[in-house]
Amino acid sequence: MNHRIIRAHERGLKDIGWLQSNFSLSFSSYYNPERTGFGLLRVFNDDFVKPGGGFGLHAHANMEIISILLGGRMNHIDSMGYREEVSTDSVQIMSAGSGLRHEEHNIGDDEVNFLQIWIEPKLQNVTPRYQKRSFPAEKRKNQLVTVVSNEEGTAHCWINQNARLALGYYEAGQTITYRLNPLNKLVFVFVMEGGLTVNGEQVNRRDSIGLWDTDTVTVECNAESRFLLIEAPINH
Repeated sequence: MNHRIIRAHERGLKDIGWLQSNFSLSFSSYYNPERTGFGLLRVFNDDFVKPGGGFGLHAHANMEIISILLGGRMNHIDSMGYREEVSTDSVQIMSAGSGLRHEEHNIGDDEVNFLQIWIEPKLQNVTPRYQKRSFPAEKRKNQLVTVVSNEEGTAHCWINQNARLALGYYEAGQTITYRLNPLNKLVFVFVMEGGLTVNGEQVNRRDSIGLWDTDTVTVECNAESRFLLIEAPINH
C-alpha cells in the first residue's frame, strides 16, 4: 500500500472576503507541484461562502463537477435551463461535456460550506447534463452511502467516469472495510468532522488521505465522524 496525507493546515488558502477556499490540490492561485491532482481527481476544494456572495456566470467543458453541500443554501442556474435551490446534505453533479455555463450564490442568512470536486470524464464532448439528489444525515447514520456512481439509478447521481463517491456518518468505535479493484484505482478520504484511523494512519478533522496499491481500505472511527470517500481511476 502507498498513501499520502494532506493535513488541514497544509492546504492552500484563498480568502477574498466573501469566499474562503481551502485547496487540497492545486487550483486557482494555489500551485503545489506535488499536488497537481490525485489520479483523475483534479480538484478538491473546501469552500465557505458568506451570505450574498457567490460565483457569477462562468463556463466549463469536459469535466465532472460535483458539489456537496455541508451547510447553508445556494441557488443553481445553468445554460441547460435548470434553476433550483441546493441545501444542506444535497449533492449535485454537472457533466460539463461539450460546454455549459452556470452560476451559484449563497441565498440564505448563514454561511455556506460546500465541497467542490472535479474529476476528469471518461468520454469527451458528451451532451451536458445535470443531476441533484438529497441525502439527509438522519437517514445515513452508521452507513456508507453512495452519492455518486458510474452506475445509473435513482438513488444517487451519475458520473461520466469509473468513479464512486460515498458519504460516511458513523458513531465512535465503528469500523468500515471498503474493497476496491486495485487495478488502476485509488481512494481519497476527507474528514469533515471527527477523526479516523485509515489503514493505520491517523486522519483528523479537515485532513485527507489518498491510498493506492491496495485492494482494501479500513476506516476506524475514533469519534463520531463524517467523511467522504472517493474511488477514482489513477489514469485513463
